[in-house]
Amino acid sequence: MTQDLDTLLTALYVKIDDELKGPRWTGRPPVLTDSELVCVAVAQSLLGFTSEAHWLRYARKHLTGLFPYLPQQSGYNKRLRAA
Repeated sequence: MTQDLDTLLTALYVKIDDELKGPRWTGRPPVLTDSELVCVAVAQSLLGFTSEAHWLRYARKHLTGLFPYLPQQSGYNKRLRAA
């Protein structure tokens, strides 16, 4: 299942990155790009995680190869709401 999930998230990231044109920030770029953030949020929804805390715990354990940096819950929530 991990390989299937990795393949799905890679394809999803490529599609999202193609749709989001150019950087949406000013100044120093964030460690987690908008495309990565949206991909992580969509993966959370697809896998059925309703709790951000549980999702981030799962993602840190299982998705570190795809997303080496994941913010803490408050930072994730703030970036997600702003996006």
